[in-house]
Amino acid sequence: MVNRVITGAHYGLRDWLAQRITAVIMAVFSVIVVFVLLTAKSITYGVWRDLFAQGWMRVATLLFMVSLAWHAWVGVRDILMDYVQPAGLRLSLQVGTLLVIAGYVGWTIQILWR
Repeated sequence: MVNRVITGAHYGLRDWLAQRITAVIMAVFSVIVVFVLLTAKSITYGVWRDLFAQGWMRVATLLFMVSLAWHAWVGVRDILMDYVQPAGLRLSLQVGTLLVIAGYVGWTIQILWR
């Protein structure tokens, strides 16, 4: 009798596509930020504050952070599933990773809309 270990892995097109889409979103945001910073006469707190006072920049930053979180989760999850064999340790590390990533996204929301 074969004893299968269910790991919850869903390798395949969905994860590959998620990595590519989130990478494109992060690249576009990075280009926009570099352009905005290069076209500003001087980078002061006032310029930075005015930039993030605009709704589109807040939404774009949140989209960047959610993309970064998803990208990081897929990558770290795959690494943990490939290299950490004890199921209990792997689950603990995955839960810890999710909590840290969720904390970062929550912190970003707090910074952007406080």
